[in-house]
Amino acid sequence: MKTLEEINTIRKVARKELDLRINTKADTREKHILICHGTGCTSSKSPEILKRFRKLLKEKNIDNVRVIQTGCFGLCAKGPIVIIRPEDTFYAMVKPEDCEEIIEKHIQNGEIVERLLCKDIDGKKVQKLDELSFYKKQKRIALKNCGVINPEEIDEYIAFDGYKALEKVLTQMTPDDVINVIKDSGLRGRGGAGFPTGKKWELTKASEGEQKYVVCNADEGDPGAFMDRSILEGDPHSVLEAMAIAAYSIGANQGYIYVRAEYPIAVHRLQVAIDQAREYGILGKNIFGTDFDFDIDIRLGAGAFVCGEETALLESIEGKRGQPRVKPPYPAQSGLWGKPTLINNVETYANISQIILNGAEWYSSIGTETSKGTKVFALGGNVNNIGLVEVPMGTTLREIVYDIGGGIPNGRDFKAAQTGGPSGGCIPKEHLDTPIDYESLKEIGSMMGSGGLIVMDDTKCMVALAKFYLEFTVSESCGKCTPCRIGTKRMLEILTKICDGNGTELDIYKLEKLASNIQKASICGLGQSAPNPVVSTLRYFRDEFKEHVIQKECRALECKAMAKITINEEKCKGCGLCQRNCPVEAIEGEARDKRVINQDKCIKCGTCISSCPFHAIGN
Repeated sequence: MKTLEEINTIRKVARKELDLRINTKADTREKHILICHGTGCTSSKSPEILKRFRKLLKEKNIDNVRVIQTGCFGLCAKGPIVIIRPEDTFYAMVKPEDCEEIIEKHIQNGEIVERLLCKDIDGKKVQKLDELSFYKKQKRIALKNCGVINPEEIDEYIAFDGYKALEKVLTQMTPDDVINVIKDSGLRGRGGAGFPTGKKWELTKASEGEQKYVVCNADEGDPGAFMDRSILEGDPHSVLEAMAIAAYSIGANQGYIYVRAEYPIAVHRLQVAIDQAREYGILGKNIFGTDFDFDIDIRLGAGAFVCGEETALLESIEGKRGQPRVKPPYPAQSGLWGKPTLINNVETYANISQIILNGAEWYSSIGTETSKGTKVFALGGNVNNIGLVEVPMGTTLREIVYDIGGGIPNGRDFKAAQTGGPSGGCIPKEHLDTPIDYESLKEIGSMMGSGGLIVMDDTKCMVALAKFYLEFTVSESCGKCTPCRIGTKRMLEILTKICDGNGTELDIYKLEKLASNIQKASICGLGQSAPNPVVSTLRYFRDEFKEHVIQKECRALECKAMAKITINEEKCKGCGLCQRNCPVEAIEGEARDKRVINQDKCIKCGTCISSCPFHAIGN
């Protein structure tokens, strides 16, 4: 167990040693090689790269270089990523066999390995991280330590003001003071609903009960979403500290983190962080010499999407089947085992310590009038810079897709963006300049959700997209209420009928009627929002639905029952790329001749469309 004085000594000493991580002018001969050890880069052999660097340094007797595993740097499309500090050199798509060249050229001779530098949006190679367009419009609060510290070393978290907010709360503030700061900051829940965080804390504190609980919802199940996972992998102590602060403010002594077992790296790092915090006396009895007691345990989820709904999550923690409860009462009054319970998601908690340290006014100065602070998005789909971004609320979709995301690959046009996952809606091209905040998204028929942002180009069929999300929702429905259990299945059957070329105009009417009834009658947020992707695609892409049911055509050629792929003779250059890539040899032509598709052989896989650099192939 460490005393408060010892913790502050660690902070002072460790910060001095790690100053080069954030100070490019650090006066030191030591270098740190930072290697992304998040899930994305891990799947691309970053652990092997880390071992290779350490082995080479030992073999060459180089003792002034430390090799550090970190969380996600954000730019997942360029992984595995290696950054060398203090010079801040950014190497992208590094392979284990590149390690020796980096050691010999960069570490020993001070030369930049040009071929491994990251290309920016304009195609030019960039040496430093902060020179990349991907990072220029971002503002990191929740992701502050991700890619900077080793998430499995508590001293590194402490070095960057870790647990300083908890110290301030326990020694200088009353529970009401803490709640007022969170209320004044304007922080709203980042799990999707956007309920004011301080208000939720206030309601839980006001509830009567000797036993209260603090819960972290880390059950991130949206397709394409990986915000919470990356925070847990890169900065787990920020969540533990925030939960302790929340527990002090509402009068709780026990916390639970509900995380899906599909996140093995996040679960491991959470457990390491909890064990370290207990060893230092930051979790347990009499924290920092006060009379405040608090501990945290992990509960693993089996991957049910419905358990992201707070009451279904509570049922699962209690060992029951994950199904939502009828509300009211709300968890703040009757939650875990019938006791008042505070539930926030990972990203919400990741903002708390920074708000306490920097003040409510600082945080509320970021963002828009009704949506304060920043938002983390998992940017994916048809965009060049796939990855994790954190931007001030009010940043436009255009800025995220083009200035940060680097635009659409292969020169294709932007068609739509899906925010909020299966619960959200599609944003069409005409709304590219919409500010991303709670109210603006709701106004155009979408929602913030937890932060998944899937970009689609002009090759995507919006009817097929609506069908995809309905398939997910139907498979994830808990079955408790009839509107969700039966209604979503009927909607999926209709969409399948339309995509198979058998739809009628009456089916469009049926979809809208079913959607309205499901939204009004379902018990929980999953059912109430399940029709959203269908409703928004009908709102903005109704002409595609009509093409499917009247002309029996799919302009994107995704619905194979209606697809007929042809080559435009005027655009075709006779290069033969499509012919060489066709898996069934359905494309005919010789030398520089215009190519023709044999419709009897064509399986409508779309390979020719994606391989044609002249966009000469289509419907």
